[in-house]
Amino acid sequence: MKFDIVTIFPAMVEAALAEGIVGRAIARGLLDLKVHDLRSFTTDRHRVVDDMPFGGGPGMVMKPEPFFRAVQRIRTERGGAPAVVLTSPDGRTLTQAAADRLRACGHIVILCGRYEGVDDRVRTHLATEEISIGDYVLSGGELPALVIVDAIARLVPGVVGDEQSVARDTFSKGLLDFPQYTRPAEFEGHGVPAVLLSGHHGEIERWRRREALSRTLERRPELLSDAALDPEDRALLNELKKEKQQ
Repeated sequence: MKFDIVTIFPAMVEAALAEGIVGRAIARGLLDLKVHDLRSFTTDRHRVVDDMPFGGGPGMVMKPEPFFRAVQRIRTERGGAPAVVLTSPDGRTLTQAAADRLRACGHIVILCGRYEGVDDRVRTHLATEEISIGDYVLSGGELPALVIVDAIARLVPGVVGDEQSVARDTFSKGLLDFPQYTRPAEFEGHGVPAVLLSGHHGEIERWRRREALSRTLERRPELLSDAALDPEDRALLNELKKEKQQ
């Protein structure tokens, strides 16, 4: 899986990518990731990447030329990237399904905005899509870029040591995750559910599925309409709905 990130703060991105699962995956060659300094694609001696907006208004807007040059260079030196993602609060919210779709692209360029935004010609004529990580505004696109990379990287075979862990992650099947417990079995008067100590794997699996459905019904009921539910799941969900009505 290949990533190219274009930013005016490469050190900020590189520091985060050096740690954890993603850092180890890069070191092992499972991820081919390169960070590009947007200022390297300017032509003036001051390496200016922003300018005042036409029509007036507060703040500065990022210029289009450096972004276009950066993507052209990446495509020349690193191969044609089918996905050019612009991080933007106006974009579609990142979901597990979107992460899986982007993973299938094989090569993604992520453009990090700053200031009052990016010249709209970057959005309309360069980016293939815009992605937001939530309905709030950040100082720049670097943190969203890191979130996008992490979400996609986990889906690349070999990046996460236990692939069963990825398969059971929250949202992997359209549901929130079930509660997790570890030792000690009793802590400050709070115990672990008895079924998890029973050794009965079938009952444990049913409990976990029921708890995942219960959490989703309580916290994110809108997810249930698109979740991959089998007949047993639907029966459990009906039980939960009846209990909720009582």
